[in-house]
Amino acid sequence: MNLLKEEAIATPVGITLDRFIKSKQSAVSNASGEFSQLLRDIALASKIVHREINRAGLSNILGMYGAENPHGEAQQRLDISAHIRFVRALRNGGEVAAVVSEEEEGLIYTGNHHGKYVVALDPLDGSSNIDVNVSIGTIFSIYKRVTPIGTPPGESDFLQGGRQQVCAGYVLYGSSTMLVYTTGEGVNGFTYDISLGEYFLSHPGMTIRPGGSVYSCNEGNLADFDERVQRYIMKCRERRMTARYIGSLVGDFHRNLIKGGIYLYPALPQAPSGKLRLLYECYPLAYVIEQAGGAATNCTDTILDLPISSIHQRSPLVIGSRELVEEVNQI
Repeated sequence: MNLLKEEAIATPVGITLDRFIKSKQSAVSNASGEFSQLLRDIALASKIVHREINRAGLSNILGMYGAENPHGEAQQRLDISAHIRFVRALRNGGEVAAVVSEEEEGLIYTGNHHGKYVVALDPLDGSSNIDVNVSIGTIFSIYKRVTPIGTPPGESDFLQGGRQQVCAGYVLYGSSTMLVYTTGEGVNGFTYDISLGEYFLSHPGMTIRPGGSVYSCNEGNLADFDERVQRYIMKCRERRMTARYIGSLVGDFHRNLIKGGIYLYPALPQAPSGKLRLLYECYPLAYVIEQAGGAATNCTDTILDLPISSIHQRSPLVIGSRELVEEVNQI
């Protein structure tokens, strides 16, 4: 059959996540496949969470769970469901020795003491948006352990600092489901094809625009922001920048990554150390944005250079296009 006719009848569907992972693995000498399997486990869990989010209104898993997470925040049923799905997938995959989740106080031991990696995650970011059908997401961060292989993992495996991440990314559950990640060699995005049950490379080599016309923050808290951040917001208004705020960190971050812009969650009187968690929210998104050509700070210092002393440590976050973030630092 003529090749052109074949192309017209059956257009190529693209590169699957699995094939992409294998191609990257083959480029690394002595690669043994554990890390590739770990990424597949995360992808599998995200597919299950995607299904449960899309069926939530029909399967009675919307609404409050009736408990609080370790940070005093009300848990949604889907928070717990996503937490269970990701922890179970990582435990069954066999490559992860321990997990830190926003939904549990301490380390979650998988029993796989020979696993080379540990994973920190926010299983379902944007809980307040779950019941109103707005974009939500998962954020994850992967480290190579520093404790001896074969022994129980410890907190030191998670408190290595943002520069020691070997992989970080997020899953956005929106009008389509996307998995975006980096291993330190650029950022790539994959869109989930429901009919085939596969992620396909849809956004290769993602970069953020140098400028950007969008600013994202909860302006209802403007009076509580410090004077420096207030001045910056007023500058954004004077420039007629567009205000866009979903209240879902992954959704706001993804929009700004695609279109260019800045996201601000500064310290508040009721949260003087910031509200977002450094280990599994700020570090991973900072790693992604730096790989995409942007920047992330706590209003003063680079997020990835901040020291960490506890697994649920909090931090302010300013993240997005490099020029906009640097402008906040200079005010």
